[in-house]
Amino acid sequence: MGNCRRFFGKEISRDLIGHLRGAGLIASGPRSPMPGAPYTYVTTKEFLLEFGFDTLRNLPDFEALEDAGLLSKEKLLAGEIMPVCNDAEGDSA
Repeated sequence: MGNCRRFFGKEISRDLIGHLRGAGLIASGPRSPMPGAPYTYVTTKEFLLEFGFDTLRNLPDFEALEDAGLLSKEKLLAGEIMPVCNDAEGDSA
C-alpha cells in the first residue's frame, strides 16, 4: 500500500483493498522486492470486463481523465472522490 500512498498522497485502507478483492477487481500480486517485501496487487480479467477494456493498455492516462473532466487530482487527494463498489448481482455473503 506504500506505492498507493505515494500516488494518492495518503494511506489506502485495508477495507478498500478488501472491497476491491471481494468484487474480484484486484488480486494479490508478487511480493515487492522493496525492503519488508510489501504486498502488491494486480487487476483481474473481471476488472477489464467490468470497465469494458480488452487490455490494460486501453486505460486512459490520468491527464486524459482530467482533460475530459472525469477526474480531479485535487479532489482525489482531498478525499472528495470516493470509490464505489457495486454488487450488481445482489449477493449476500
